[in-house]
Amino acid sequence: MSRPVFPNLVVGRRDVSEDEPWRVRAGLAQRGAASCNFADRVLTVPLDDSEAARVVRAHELTHLRLSPASRAWTALPGDISERALECAEELRVNTVVARLNFDVAHLRDGSERLAGERLAEQDNWAEAVYFYAALHGTGAAKEFMAGVRKHRPTWAKALRSFGATLSRTLDQLSMVKMTSTQLLGTETLPAGYVEVTLPLARLADRLAGAQAPTSDESLQRLRRSLAPGARRPPAGRFAELVFDTSLDYEAVRPRVGGRRRTPSLVGTGAPRLDRLLRDPQQRIFSRTHRSAGAVVVIDQSGSMDIAQESLEQLLQAVPGVTVIGYSHRPGDISGSPNAWLLADRGRRALSWPVGNVGNGVDGPALEWALSRRSPGDRVVWVTDGQVTDANDHPNDELTARCADLVMRHQVVLVRSIEAVPDGLRRGGLTALHSAEFGRIGRKMGSLT
Repeated sequence: MSRPVFPNLVVGRRDVSEDEPWRVRAGLAQRGAASCNFADRVLTVPLDDSEAARVVRAHELTHLRLSPASRAWTALPGDISERALECAEELRVNTVVARLNFDVAHLRDGSERLAGERLAEQDNWAEAVYFYAALHGTGAAKEFMAGVRKHRPTWAKALRSFGATLSRTLDQLSMVKMTSTQLLGTETLPAGYVEVTLPLARLADRLAGAQAPTSDESLQRLRRSLAPGARRPPAGRFAELVFDTSLDYEAVRPRVGGRRRTPSLVGTGAPRLDRLLRDPQQRIFSRTHRSAGAVVVIDQSGSMDIAQESLEQLLQAVPGVTVIGYSHRPGDISGSPNAWLLADRGRRALSWPVGNVGNGVDGPALEWALSRRSPGDRVVWVTDGQVTDANDHPNDELTARCADLVMRHQVVLVRSIEAVPDGLRRGGLTALHSAEFGRIGRKMGSLT
């Protein structure tokens, strides 16, 4: 005998009015086979009499009662990933269902152990964190952890610590706060989602963006990062380079780089016969040649503290070169710009933002500059020699990667913008002065 489901009897939302009917479709008590579709107002749930079906129905009806009726992600904070939001909302709903005395141990379908094994085998630490957050507190979490532990026991320990943090956070939240659909001030999302789901999602993103633990030392560092107010753990990788495409530019007359036409005694094309009278050497032909250009890479992180006036003076002093500035906000995963094309052979930006505190994209910025240069161009890097990962932690491997680029491509290092013109003139390698450039300099010394 199938159980009736009456989604239209779920009332009490404060953020939207429920005045249109919902449709119910038969689903299964398996992952992905039940859903609450706000856009089409369709509830897909299992309709049999099993205990698992009963809990799944409660789960989806709780989504209907609490989750944002509009999945307008543009209204959400830009510092949280969509995957973290999805999994954090599952966690909130599962917690509410459990507090309503449903046995959430039945929220499992037997696939969780294999999922844990596969994520561990694929070295997909971020998804392991997100998936565990969605399963925390349910019968599926234990099976998932067993699968992870089979191949990555250190991961399992880290996820267990993550679970303890999630439990402590949830224990401090009242049922009223967890389930509120009141709109607060100018918010377009229910209060329970804003005050519960968003902080949980930020916590999941924080851990997912960290370097996967591989030793007791890295495990302890990651555990410490879960404490309130703690610094983000190391990411162990650079962030993706994202250019700001909103800058406005003006044309300038290049004095460095570009093509030049000079008189010549021999050549092809139409001769300039007037030069027989004007040019003492009677060079009636023209020859086109390209003078050497340059690409300047500027670290605009907080440690460099580059004044806007100095940057303005540089753009005036060497018009025609390509200039890129970069600085990444530690831990940002929203795709916010962390690089600015300040000048590019004949045009320059009218204005630009200040830096984002951290480095985070040293390697990608340097690689972009090297890919941008033409044969004969010089590359000058304004840096203090400190290289950091996406969470602004120093990293020996990333430093070595940048040092190798500097030495292989003869990148000129300077410590200040004022030194750029001289760097453009002298060119060459700076290994002899490597002590001036911190970690990069020491790594260069070890590579020679």
